[in-house]
Amino acid sequence: MTSFQFADCFVRNARLVASLTAALVMCACGGGGGGGGSATFFLPTTQSPAAPAPAGTSGESTVLMRVKPEAVGSNCSWGGARIEAGLDADGNHVLVDSEVTSTQYVCNATASADGLSTLVRMRAEPPGAACAQGGSQVLAGKDLNRNEVLDDAEVTTSAHVCGGRPGGTGAAGPAGAAGSDGRESLLTFAAEGAGGSCAYGGQRVQSGLDLNGNGVLDAAEVTTTAYVCTAAPADTRWVEVTASSVQTEANTGYQANSSTGVTLTLPPSPAVGDWIKVVGVSSGGWTVTQNAGQRIETRGLPGGSDFDWRSAALNGAWTGLASSADGTGLAAVSASGELYTSIDAGASWDLRLTGQAWSGVASSSDGRALLAATNGGALYRSTDGGGSWSNDGSSRAWSAVASSADGSHLVATAYLGQIWISSDGGASWTARGSNRAWRGVASSADGRVLVAGTNGAQLYVSTDHGVTWTARASSQFWWSVAASANGDVLYATVDTGAVWVSTDSGTTWEAQAVSRDWRGIATSADGRYVVAATSGGSLYESRDSGQTWRATSDAGAWTAVASSADGAKVAAGKSGSAIQLGARRVSTTLGTAGSISGGQQDALELQYVGGGVFMPVGYVLANMAFVIR
Repeated sequence: MTSFQFADCFVRNARLVASLTAALVMCACGGGGGGGGSATFFLPTTQSPAAPAPAGTSGESTVLMRVKPEAVGSNCSWGGARIEAGLDADGNHVLVDSEVTSTQYVCNATASADGLSTLVRMRAEPPGAACAQGGSQVLAGKDLNRNEVLDDAEVTTSAHVCGGRPGGTGAAGPAGAAGSDGRESLLTFAAEGAGGSCAYGGQRVQSGLDLNGNGVLDAAEVTTTAYVCTAAPADTRWVEVTASSVQTEANTGYQANSSTGVTLTLPPSPAVGDWIKVVGVSSGGWTVTQNAGQRIETRGLPGGSDFDWRSAALNGAWTGLASSADGTGLAAVSASGELYTSIDAGASWDLRLTGQAWSGVASSSDGRALLAATNGGALYRSTDGGGSWSNDGSSRAWSAVASSADGSHLVATAYLGQIWISSDGGASWTARGSNRAWRGVASSADGRVLVAGTNGAQLYVSTDHGVTWTARASSQFWWSVAASANGDVLYATVDTGAVWVSTDSGTTWEAQAVSRDWRGIATSADGRYVVAATSGGSLYESRDSGQTWRATSDAGAWTAVASSADGAKVAAGKSGSAIQLGARRVSTTLGTAGSISGGQQDALELQYVGGGVFMPVGYVLANMAFVIR
């Protein structure tokens, strides 16, 4: 058994502390030194051997520290670790609640496991402004570079535990007896087998004072024992289920092996971090159902009801739609002459302008700056969400417009004309490129990357705010284009052709969908969620950056589509019909009515993140899609 000394108020074995603190966050195996999933570390303060104790203190002052898991709550939205420290006032080498003078939290960044360890270290604090008599500084943070050492740049919280009696505000007491000969506090770590103390084994941590000064924690010197338990193995056990239903247990895998199907109900009282796995063995497949108050996050999972649709209370020959980043601000233009805006995600609409043959509309991310184009007229701008408008006095066959996120960089294409660029929100414009049959244009969030499609020629891409343009892809009857926020992912639709995708800012392109009469297309900011319209067919959506597509609406003469930045809200227009507003389902129905189902050879792993929510952390899909309700 090896001893690890804390002589310099610094945890010297970073590897053990990294695994120790990470395990403490994930499990709650009791023991001495705080119990309930905590462990106590302690160190002497920096007194010289045989020096007289400061007034009002005992001869030896020990700093104690303990680390506990922090549940999801007000201190940590997604859980984390709680680090407590204080002076060992009663000298029993156990940090009790009344001795805690410093509490800090190291919180998980998101609900999903980030795989990062929580590290803690202590260092001596010399006498000074922070601690008049000296003491210790407790540092904590996430191991961002995974080197198992808490580097200074990774420290997110720190606190001081000062020498002297906790509280330290009363009158000084009489001088204490002379201090002991600088005895060190020692820790020993040893493997703990699976059993009563730790169900899956772990580490046994013992501590005490080095009374005989031999640098080894002898058995007679042990005053505290704590256990740091290993979490349940990734596949603790697999249970074959041939019955029609089963109540699942946390941290267990289930093999659904019934030709008539198996229904598995989620654990009723899971702890944060608990998981279940299910795999379909027989042709009957499986269904995971929920308890009251539970739901399963489904964003990114293939299948299910992709959108819940509702109709807006207005009709038109829709030629363009635009959305703010959050989906609450919408603008719609019609070839029949109407321009509408909405500030409540399409629940109500205001008619703003009439009498123009509108061909396109674009919006800033906040929905305040709008740019609308007319076929044979002017460009119209609004800076107040559509309340008031001005036009540039031009008269061109404007075919499409696009805007940067802040509304400062604008682009407009003229059919059989040039591409026009503005870098001042539309106050002035500069013509770029050659006269071509321009039909569609899209912009990255900063306006740097632009893509424009022609009717019968190539796509053209600019990576310098439209100053220069390069021909890309092959000649097609391009209809509409879309761009991710960073401009890396670009999309283009072809009239009676495919959907083309570029993942390198337009340098190379690949056809990713079957031939249809494609029309408008829109993407989420990250380029992952895409919705495209077809004339005489359905709306189609992709959740994997255009690699696979599936119908998500009824058939119709779909023309235009717009998306919120997260892809969760979509507006789509049919020619001569009402605008359809779609809300993407990002989870199952709350409570016992919600479920997710898979077939033979389909597998799914779910992990509980708190608040009644389970998240998928892995899946294998042999069939086309999961069924999500």
